[in-house]
Amino acid sequence: SLPHGNPASSQQLKFTTSDSCDRIKDEFQFLQAQYHSLKLECDKLASEKSEMQRHYIMYYEMSYGLNIEMHKQAEIVKRLNGICAQVLPYLSQEHQQQVLAAIERAKQVTPPEMNSIIRVRCCSPNPA
Repeated sequence: SLPHGNPASSQQLKFTTSDSCDRIKDEFQFLQAQYHSLKLECDKLASEKSEMQRHYIMYYEMSYGLNIEMHKQAEIVKRLNGICAQVLPYLSQEHQQQVLAAIERAKQVTPPEMNSIIRVRCCSPNPA
């Protein structure tokens, strides 16, 4: 039975309802703050993901370009070797020795040497 006539009992019911509403409101605000925080984190992660994808595409394109450049350089080397092999017999013995020595030397270029050659050609004030 509900306490319709008892004012103290009615006051008690209002108090507990008010308490419950306050607790629900506090919990709702807490969940809302948590939601906002998670949304910010999610937006940040989405932004980082798209940045990572942009970097991945950029590196992929660079890698693809370098791969093509290496194939191109290998083809140039093959053709130049063919030209040298065709021309070599027409040279004098002395010139043949010089050309063969130059070809052997070219095969032994190290990466640091290559870097210094590139730096000199690209970055010197008066390129040759």
